[in-house]
Amino acid sequence: MTILDFAPATRVKDGVATVQLHEDLWRITRADGEVLGYVERSATPAGPRFLAKRMLQRQRRFLPVGEFWDFGAAMECFRF
Repeated sequence: MTILDFAPATRVKDGVATVQLHEDLWRITRADGEVLGYVERSATPAGPRFLAKRMLQRQRRFLPVGEFWDFGAAMECFRF
């Protein structure tokens, strides 16, 4: 299994763009470039997990919003 099984290097869908920064980290932005957060992949004995972290711009910190078994489910945290 390769990283491409989880998400393409760059993808835009429904006004949200994903940019793969390295093998286990994607930046999530709006079409205008505003950073919404990140999705980070980690290995577990049961398979890869994806942690979605929302960027809190005013506080300059990240808020973990959930862990998921697939990339697509983690991306749903950024749709609103």
